[in-house]
Amino acid sequence: MRNQLICWLMLWPLLAAAQTDTTDNFDYSQFGDAEGVKRYCNQKVLNQTPTRIVSLGIERMGSFDVPSIPVSAMLPAMQNFLASQMIALKGQVNIPVVSNNKVIWQLGANYWSSRIAISDLTTNLIAKQLRNHNLTSAGINTTIFKPLNEKNFLILQASADLNGLFQEIGDINGRALTVSATAVYGWKRSEKNMIGVGVARTYRAGQIIHVPVLLWNKTFNDKWGMELLLPARGHLRYNFSTASIVQMGFELEGNQFWMDVANSPTGTVFLQRGELKPRIMWDKKLSGFIWMNVQAGLRYNWRFDGMNVYNGKAKSERYFTSALGNPLYVGFSLNFVSP
Repeated sequence: MRNQLICWLMLWPLLAAAQTDTTDNFDYSQFGDAEGVKRYCNQKVLNQTPTRIVSLGIERMGSFDVPSIPVSAMLPAMQNFLASQMIALKGQVNIPVVSNNKVIWQLGANYWSSRIAISDLTTNLIAKQLRNHNLTSAGINTTIFKPLNEKNFLILQASADLNGLFQEIGDINGRALTVSATAVYGWKRSEKNMIGVGVARTYRAGQIIHVPVLLWNKTFNDKWGMELLLPARGHLRYNFSTASIVQMGFELEGNQFWMDVANSPTGTVFLQRGELKPRIMWDKKLSGFIWMNVQAGLRYNWRFDGMNVYNGKAKSERYFTSALGNPLYVGFSLNFVSP
C-alpha cells in the first residue's frame, strides 16, 4: 500500500502535464467561425397575428338595394330590387411545402361563394341568375418568402381562380379564369418592424388593375401594432395578450365573375364585383393551434358592373352599373394556425 502511494505521487505531475498539454493544443477550428455563419430574417414581427393554415368561415350581410338591373339586352329600361340578405361561405388552406431559415414556400387553395337573396319573383335574367346561383370563386395559390440576409427579403405570390355563376360543372370554362400576382422587396429593420414595396396585378377592385404595393408590419410596444398590405388591407392591432388580439381597419375584396345570359348581345356577361370592408376583428385562441375570428363592419360597394365584353381594356362595353346598397355585416371563422 505504501509503495502504491509513492508511485502515484511520482506519476501525478506527468499526468497533470499531459492533460494541460492536450488542452492547450486542441484545434478549435473544427467548430467553425461563428462570425462566418450567414443569418436570415424571418417573415413576422413580434406579436403579429398568427398565420392561418386552414380557415373555414361564414359572413352574413343585412338587407340592401340592388338597383339598375337591365330588363333585357334589347331594352334600356332598368329594374330595382331589394336583397333581404347575402350569405358568403369562405374556405382557405395554406400548406408549407418547404419551411426553413432560407426559404418558406406555401401552396394553397381558396373558396368563396356568395348568394344574394332577392325575394322578388321576376323574369329579369340578371336578377334570376343572382337569386338562383352563387357567385363562386375557387382557385389555387402559391407564396414564397425568400430571406436574402438578416435585413432583406423577397415575397412572391401568384394565384389562379375560376369565378362565375355556374349552373353546373360543365359551365366552367377558360373565360372564367383570372390570374393575379404580387412581388415585394423588403427590409427587416428589427424584430418589431418590417417594410416592403412592390407591384401587384389584382382583381380585388372587381376589374384587373396594376398597382404599387406597400407592406408594413410594425409593433410599437407590447400592446399596439399595425399590419398593412396596401391597397388590399390595413389594420391597427391591439394585443390584450398573446392569445387575444383586436384589429381595426379595412379589406378590399372582389373579382370578375363569368355569367351566361342568353339574351345579352354576346351571350356572356362579366360581373365585376368589388367591395371595401371597414371592420373590427377579434382573434382569440381557443385551444392549442385552434383560433376563432369574429368580425363586424360595413360592406361598401366599390363596383358592381356588368360587362358584355371584357379583355382588360374594353371599358366602353359596359352592360350595366348597379350602385348596390351598403349593409352592415358580421362574420365568424375557425382557424388552424401556425406556431
